[in-house]
Amino acid sequence: MNYEITGTLIEKYDAVQVTDRFRKREFVIEKRESVGANEFIETIKFQLTQDKCDAIEAIAIGQPIKVVFNIRGRKWEKNGQISYFNNLEAWRVEPTQPQAPPVITAPPPSMDEIPPEGPTDDLPF
Repeated sequence: MNYEITGTLIEKYDAVQVTDRFRKREFVIEKRESVGANEFIETIKFQLTQDKCDAIEAIAIGQPIKVVFNIRGRKWEKNGQISYFNNLEAWRVEPTQPQAPPVITAPPPSMDEIPPEGPTDDLPF
């Protein structure tokens, strides 16, 4: 299942070669949401893997982005102890544009604002 979220990129880390066949890169976004008079700020860490690690390279810190991701979970057992891990695995990251201000156009000139036509034989040559 795919999820998507928008926020501001606040941190990006270098890619890490975990094994000879697995590479990952983590980044963090800040998500702000207002509910009534309250503002909630969430900082959410995502992971890019393999060939997707470069997807965030050209995006600058502080830039608004949209992240499309999957939730991955796994079980890990060591010495009889079981632990569970979740990752937010991003597979598409793209910059978003801030809301553009409305375009205000001037009304067409009225007939009173249009200058009268003058003689057409006043050429300088």
